[in-house]
Amino acid sequence: QVQLVESGGGLVQAGGSLRLSCAASGRTFSSYAVGWFRQAPGKEREFVAAISWGGGSAGYADSVKGRFTISRDNAKNTVYLQMNSLKPEDTAVYYCASGSRRATMRSYEYENWGQGTQVTVSS
Repeated sequence: QVQLVESGGGLVQAGGSLRLSCAASGRTFSSYAVGWFRQAPGKEREFVAAISWGGGSAGYADSVKGRFTISRDNAKNTVYLQMNSLKPEDTAVYYCASGSRRATMRSYEYENWGQGTQVTVSS
């Protein structure tokens, strides 16, 4: 079983940046794709970005494309989400998920989830 812990969230002004980290325990972490999802109050959880097990392939939601970058360091068992040009509509709890064979936007394909980190963007 892989345990995931997100960090790096916080309060930032619109136009600012944050880097989220997803640290994993478990030696199989590097064998699977990792995704980032977010859930704003009163809204359903939505896909943000995903990266393949080796880091060679990544995908993004249209709403974050060009502003967010996902990356991973398998030696450190960590996946990152660099978020630039943040907007108030990016405010949400951000979750990382692992265990999928491919970098997919489908949340049900991920087996392991972290508890989330809050990102708040003020206008």
